[in-house]
Amino acid sequence: MSVLDDWTRQAIDELGLDPAVLDQRLILDVARDVAHGVTRPAAPLGTFLLGVLVGRGATLAEAADELTRLAREWPARDPGQ
Repeated sequence: MSVLDDWTRQAIDELGLDPAVLDQRLILDVARDVAHGVTRPAAPLGTFLLGVLVGRGATLAEAADELTRLAREWPARDPGQ
């Protein structure tokens, strides 16, 4: 077990959440895709949006697919712009 796994398990327990709803790898993949496709500071915002979409009724997989698509389609910008 890693510190991340330990912390995640404790947070789930203390927040009274069902561990079955968490796909740690999928969430971290979304954060990675947003960080690399947009900018690093966008990663936590992307995962927040993931939670908002799930809270609105999307499945975790649907929400992850949508955010990953948006990150991959984000245009590369000239740093001088």
